[in-house]
Amino acid sequence: MTTAPVPAAGSRDLPHPGREEIRLEHVLHALSEPVRLRIVRALAAEGDELSCSYFDLPVSKSTTTHHFRVLREAGVVRQVYRGTAKMNGLRRDDLDRLFPGLLDSLLDAAARQAARLADG
Repeated sequence: MTTAPVPAAGSRDLPHPGREEIRLEHVLHALSEPVRLRIVRALAAEGDELSCSYFDLPVSKSTTTHHFRVLREAGVVRQVYRGTAKMNGLRRDDLDRLFPGLLDSLLDAAARQAARLADG
């Protein structure tokens, strides 16, 4: 198993698991939390990188940071600094290669649930 390089102290590079290190149980755990699922739905809908500040989440800034870290460490998103902004992109290619159809199924189910709850 290959281990992702650990950034040097003070580096702005963030650690990410390599594709071969992404585990299904970590992905499912990350996506089981409503705020994190909301982030992933927005990233999937946009289809591009979004800054952390793009998201208007009903939690504190420190909790938002935590949610992004969980998603990054699970291999669901890739975070990179572009200037002073921390940009987030969905690791769709990695997830689709490891777990074909999983992400689309989860996003579809989340959309159906959101529509059902909005109607209720």
